[in-house]
Amino acid sequence: MTEIVRLPDAEAVAREAARRWIEIARQAVEARGAFRIALSGGETPRLLYRLMASEPWRDQAPWAETHVFWCDERRVPPSDPRSNYRMARETLLDHVPIPSEQVYRMQGGGLISSATSDYEEKLRRHFRLGRGEWPRFDLILLGMGTDGHTASIFPGTRAVSDLSHMVLVYEVPQLGVERMTLTLPVINNARHILFLVVGEEKAETLAAVLEGDYRPSTYPAQAARPVDGTLTWLVDEAAASRLTAN
Repeated sequence: MTEIVRLPDAEAVAREAARRWIEIARQAVEARGAFRIALSGGETPRLLYRLMASEPWRDQAPWAETHVFWCDERRVPPSDPRSNYRMARETLLDHVPIPSEQVYRMQGGGLISSATSDYEEKLRRHFRLGRGEWPRFDLILLGMGTDGHTASIFPGTRAVSDLSHMVLVYEVPQLGVERMTLTLPVINNARHILFLVVGEEKAETLAAVLEGDYRPSTYPAQAARPVDGTLTWLVDEAAASRLTAN
């Protein structure tokens, strides 16, 4: 199931994302006793995290039962301003009562192959995975770059076609840097995938992703297709300006 929700601006996108976050979290806690979310970095979710850390949103979320993971991370230590973990900590985690042991940071500083196995082991232990099983997040938050990448799955890279690992560390040729990312099988096993896309600079790519031919190697965001869950795109009017469907 795919839903495209057009909203006036970035603030409206953040408010709708916050509403859905709280609803999904409450349902997860009621059904399974915990809420498991994977966060993204970048500028688009920053407004959402600040909103979730403020009233009245903060008091509505079940923080004590929330377990926080990350979709991707940069090759920087957690103190670096470019760190996805640091951004989430400063805008959200430092302001809400999530137990520290329920925050599962990707080891970004000096990324090497051991960082992959470390995060995969965290996932295996937390989700109690057997052989061949994938973690099942309640909610995965994603953004989309102007090139169509999502998480740290970039066009034309092996991250698009990796179907055997849960976590991948690789050098992104376009950037000349290493990134760590959850893979598409993990993303697509989530109960809910929520894209946040804002800005006119993403309009052409968004139209290609949502209404163009299926070319996931060119537009990796197209490959986000839940096997048994929901897929929702929250987009502002600027980003949606090239879409032909209302």
